[in-house]
Amino acid sequence: MEEGMSGMQQKAAELEHMAEVLLTGEQLRLRLHEEKVIKDRRHHLKTYPNCFVAKELIDWLIDHKEASDRETAIKLVQKLLDHSIIHHVCDEHKEFKDVKLFYRFRKDDGTFPLDNEVKVFMRGQRLYEKLMSSENTLLQAREEEGVKYERTFVASEFIDWLIQEGEATTRAEAEQLGRRLLEHGIIQHVSNKHHFMDSNLLYQCRMNFRRRRRLMELLTEKSRLVPESQDSPFCLRKQNHDNRKHTSFLSVSPTKEIKIVSAVRRSSMSSCGSSGYFSSSPTLSSSPPVLCNPKSVLKRPVTADELLMPGAPYVRKTFTIVGDAVGWGFVVRGSKPCHIQAVDPSGPAAAAGMKV
Repeated sequence: MEEGMSGMQQKAAELEHMAEVLLTGEQLRLRLHEEKVIKDRRHHLKTYPNCFVAKELIDWLIDHKEASDRETAIKLVQKLLDHSIIHHVCDEHKEFKDVKLFYRFRKDDGTFPLDNEVKVFMRGQRLYEKLMSSENTLLQAREEEGVKYERTFVASEFIDWLIQEGEATTRAEAEQLGRRLLEHGIIQHVSNKHHFMDSNLLYQCRMNFRRRRRLMELLTEKSRLVPESQDSPFCLRKQNHDNRKHTSFLSVSPTKEIKIVSAVRRSSMSSCGSSGYFSSSPTLSSSPPVLCNPKSVLKRPVTADELLMPGAPYVRKTFTIVGDAVGWGFVVRGSKPCHIQAVDPSGPAAAAGMKV
């Protein structure tokens, strides 16, 4: 059973990444409309409605700190093009280029492919908003097998609610909908041991549709497909997302910035691949506390004098990190000098380009 659930979780993680691309693209589309980057444009006496200029979008991404440089910005937008979120207005260019070409979001011209996978995510988003409404009391703190979980719902009560809301006509139909939501990473059993079934088992929303996505997250998809390690220094950050007064990472408001100046050896910059998440978005679960104290990533001690010595094989780099509601998403260890022990692959620090 555990092996089957593991395979299901891997599939859910892959589908969830696709959902993250869709949500990130939609959030970007709304922002570009709001700031008039998307508008009707004319070229050779022809009007192209609701489009943007590739070069202007790259400028906008850099100005709004969504990308550190033009090359990175191009890679980010190419992700949206590869997933059919955007396209060239005449479908003549499959590669996004930093030039004066017109592109458009497929949602703005009705060409967005509404396949079965996309329909599940759109339906899941609608259900998520209903569940999170202030009038709904379905989500509560409950216990299963002696462990308390936050914001859970009982499967049988969820099925009752789906029928009441007109989302299903029979319990069998509602149960099948619940299974599809779980397979697409939208909901999960609290301990990932069971598929969805009409029972007294507890489930939670696994995907946070309201979280603001950063485009840089699209370049860290590999880390999202790795099951979470129990010695990850971010397990407590993840678990305490909704229990903020107990988390050591709650230190900034969502708009506060922190600048980090680091000196790293040119030949040894590597990302923290062993600390990957199974879930790519902040979970609403509250798992049992896990003590996290990973081994040091330093191969040998390095002194401050050695870092600043002229001709030393290190490069000085400045990161501007915009903290989220949980923190900055990196762990510092040591002193004189300190070093970056770990970086949350889905946190603000990783989005800014910080590495171990």
